Amino acid sequence: MAAEKAKRTGRIKQMVEIYRTTRVRDKGLTPALLVSFIVPVLISVALAWVLPGSWLNWIVWPLSGLLVGILLVMIVLGRRAEKSAYQQIEGRPGAVGAVIQNALRRSWRGSEVPVSINRSQDAIYRVVGRGGVVLISEGSRSRTERMAADEERKIKRAMKNVEVVHLYVGEDLDADGKLGIPLHKLSRALVKLKPKLSRAEVGAVYNRLSSLQSTPVGIPKGMDPNRVRPQRPR
Repeated sequence: MAAEKAKRTGRIKQMVEIYRTTRVRDKGLTPALLVSFIVPVLISVALAWVLPGSWLNWIVWPLSGLLVGILLVMIVLGRRAEKSAYQQIEGRPGAVGAVIQNALRRSWRGSEVPVSINRSQDAIYRVVGRGGVVLISEGSRSRTERMAADEERKIKRAMKNVEVVHLYVGEDLDADGKLGIPLHKLSRALVKLKPKLSRAEVGAVYNRLSSLQSTPVGIPKGMDPNRVRPQRPR
């Protein structure tokens, strides 16, 4: 009982600390949290007033609204804290590696270590998931396009039938004048890719490519992904 109470107290302290840290950089955090909490409560009170029933409605509906409001506050706080943390490191070498290490969904497999890197610390990362094999470029778009093409050729030599998708994280424009993917939206961009591999194929492809990959020399030193862990309420 005491252990559960201490754990619950620890979670509350963690949320308060995350809120204080994020509020400094995100001025809209407090209004967003208030709206997330108040709206479900107001809707639940309105439902208790409108829907026919006994006096229990005034207990069940407001209580449900309260619980939903608390849940939404935790979700909104976690997402905005993550976004704020990644905005701090956006554009720095190794930032994509931090996302791969800390925010990659379970359906995706990859390493925070780039598969290719040049002297300018432009890097190519590789992840494998239901959306196929994805090469993520970080740095100069013009330089990483050639690097990504070289990596695709290596993949095709090892596994001819695997489709390779290219994503670019950065501020350089492409030929159509479009910006790259913001760092905090990278994991979402991966999830949106259409499924191309089964779960069994994901593991097989990842293991095959990992066995062929040697660790590149000159991993970005401007960013240590192990020290960049956007906190989330647990």
